[in-house]
Amino acid sequence: MRPFIFIAAIVLLATPPARSQALVDPSKVAPEFREAAEKRRAEQIRQRECALKADLEKVLPRDRTAFLNHCLETMAAKQ
Repeated sequence: MRPFIFIAAIVLLATPPARSQALVDPSKVAPEFREAAEKRRAEQIRQRECALKADLEKVLPRDRTAFLNHCLETMAAKQ
């Protein structure tokens, strides 16, 4: 049993940590897709701002989706 636990611990330590989705860089996209990449980057920035607000306000996980949706709708209405 010990060798199994030891091997499982090694495997867990060897796996890379999960990373969040990187921001889209419009300069690294083909020219015909640059406009779409700029829109996607703007959306990602808005989502990150709302997620930061949720973290700062310590929104419970069960209420986080509703909070994020409301935040994104509010930001869209302001524009």
